[in-house]
Amino acid sequence: MEYRQLGASGLFVPELCFGTATFGGGNDFFKKWGNTDIEEAKKLVDICLDAGVNMFDTADVYSDGLSETILGKAIEGRQRDQLILSTKTTFTFGKGFNNQGSSRIHILKQIEGSLKRLGTDYIDIYHIHGFDGNTPVEETLRTLDDLVESGKVRYIAASNFSGWHLMKSLGVSDKYGWNRYVAHQVYYSLANREYEWELMPLGLDQKVGAIVWSPLAGGKLGGKYRRNAPLPKNSRAAQGGSPVPDAVTNEEVLYNTVDVLYELAEETGKTVAQVALNWLLQRPAVSSLIIGARNEEQLKQNLQAVGWNLTTDQVKRLDKASEQPPIYPYWHQWQNKSLNPTPQFYKV
Repeated sequence: MEYRQLGASGLFVPELCFGTATFGGGNDFFKKWGNTDIEEAKKLVDICLDAGVNMFDTADVYSDGLSETILGKAIEGRQRDQLILSTKTTFTFGKGFNNQGSSRIHILKQIEGSLKRLGTDYIDIYHIHGFDGNTPVEETLRTLDDLVESGKVRYIAASNFSGWHLMKSLGVSDKYGWNRYVAHQVYYSLANREYEWELMPLGLDQKVGAIVWSPLAGGKLGGKYRRNAPLPKNSRAAQGGSPVPDAVTNEEVLYNTVDVLYELAEETGKTVAQVALNWLLQRPAVSSLIIGARNEEQLKQNLQAVGWNLTTDQVKRLDKASEQPPIYPYWHQWQNKSLNPTPQFYKV
């Protein structure tokens, strides 16, 4: 397992991170993701640690806190300083007028809840789960800086920000000398490569590492989708549990990509999912991929995405199959790449 430096921080994280949104199944939406209980969670954590994956990602809203609770029980008794715990806040949790957002009152309430549910006295990476356009950026970042100074949080990160959200936040941190976001948890996959248009160049320029969620596009790149074949009824996507809306995926591009994934799976002796994950691990700015699993076999399969690399030619074939025309202003900027160079995807 390779460990990569997370953005401009001194923290090194494994290239694969285990996502625990499947823990609990505490409401109708998350039941479609999974309903892993404490005993199964312990087994999955053991498999991860044996493979060198010591980073675990969750969020306060996953199954209304149940995911954090189960993860806390699953790591109970383990050496805390050998684990990297990542959780998030911002979205609606509980009742009341201040039950959502990135305000000081909501963040301070939620961090205490997360610490209690996880059974720890500090969080390694604390994410703002989504941008809050109602709360001043200064209020959010000052609160996060206080949490770092207090020792309750080690590093702060953003998630699902647009380019200007992230850049404004970094600028405010720099202005006041507060802790900066060292990572950005983003959606990025062969099915949707919009991250490359602005957020990737920003991440490279500002040294903000990408922690990728749903790297298999909500299961669409997991080996169950095929051209002219029905989607298995037991798949998460078929049950409506995918975090990636169908409307954002170009079906023809998806099937073109899947066709090449199957070709490369045969060439490499790997699975379709392993090839899709390996492609992501070779992209600039990517620090870690969050992999989930409903069962032990799925997890063991996903863990085999590391320790080998697609060739440059194979990467280029996937790039060509998954390419989509960018929206404005990127198509206009890319008409003159000498002024606006895109990230370097291939080794020279």
